[in-house]
Amino acid sequence: MARRLGAGSAGRLAIAYVEAALYANVLSTALRRLRAQRPSVSLSVQAMGTALQFEQLHLGTIDAGLVYRPPSADGGLSSVPVLREPLVLAIPRADPLARCRTVTPAQLHGRPWISVVRQPVDTLRPALLAACQRAGFTPDILYEASDPLSSLHLVSAGLGCAVVQASLGSKAVADVVFKKIPWLDLYVNVHLAWRSDDQRPLVQQMRAALEGAQARG
Repeated sequence: MARRLGAGSAGRLAIAYVEAALYANVLSTALRRLRAQRPSVSLSVQAMGTALQFEQLHLGTIDAGLVYRPPSADGGLSSVPVLREPLVLAIPRADPLARCRTVTPAQLHGRPWISVVRQPVDTLRPALLAACQRAGFTPDILYEASDPLSSLHLVSAGLGCAVVQASLGSKAVADVVFKKIPWLDLYVNVHLAWRSDDQRPLVQQMRAALEGAQARG
């Protein structure tokens, strides 16, 4: 039987998260708010993919999860959106595009591209291709990275362009220039999920802390 890390405990909370919640400082801000309200709370925090978080929520091994998509409506889980963030274009500093004030879809057609792939179920590549096609160009995806930060290091090496959530524009990665691309219809979304039958005040306080972090951001 799975160990229930937080269920049934008024002062203990087990939380899982996807990396976008870290990059946007949503999780750290929410945890500071929660600790200010509940200084004695015991926390277990771990990185975990979206699908696995849903499984662990059902098993009771985690109490709350920050996931990339909401759970199904009839699955016994509830959720609220806590982050919707646009993407920015990451370009090697030596690329002539880095000197352009704005970048258009036509300028990106056929250029070497780096895609982020999350296995086994959270994959950005199909969504990226669809959004690029809607914008009017097709990227030439030559490289794949396991996470957005890794993709920025490939950009830094001059291998191609990538899109990452806007929060990563503040990360110190050498020789990378970031450009806004408001014409790209693609966003990073993060939701808080929890068991619908878990009515503990601590879970609701975590939700309030996350919503407060979103408002502050």
